[in-house]
Amino acid sequence: MELSPPMLNRLANSSLGAVPAAAAVAYAAQASTGFSRLTACFAVIGFVILAVRGYRLGVTCERGRLSIRGYLRTRVIPRESITEITAFPAVRWTARKGGKRWTPITAFMTSPSEASTASLHKAHVTRKLRRWAGH
Repeated sequence: MELSPPMLNRLANSSLGAVPAAAAVAYAAQASTGFSRLTACFAVIGFVILAVRGYRLGVTCERGRLSIRGYLRTRVIPRESITEITAFPAVRWTARKGGKRWTPITAFMTSPSEASTASLHKAHVTRKLRRWAGH
């Protein structure tokens, strides 16, 4: 099962990288030295990666594991390790060595200023995730 935010939220999440990438391209076009252009090109690459990851924020529920895609990394959690899906939303889970862990689900965090339809969709997706996890 693939869970992701509404399309408008996905576009907003990707703008976190897309807007600075556009600014870095503009800077690279007007830069006067090779070092400035090179630095701007590396910045563009990093911001494009952030834009793509922002668009792909979400959760994949497979048979025995939960994959949470965030801005910087993807966390894979075995289903049997999950102890709770919090209202934040976040996943509380236990590591193989017994340590307690907490992984936020950035894709489904709500904001008081967002549209009510987006908040309702995120709440619905969080309930589906709780049912999948058995909590």
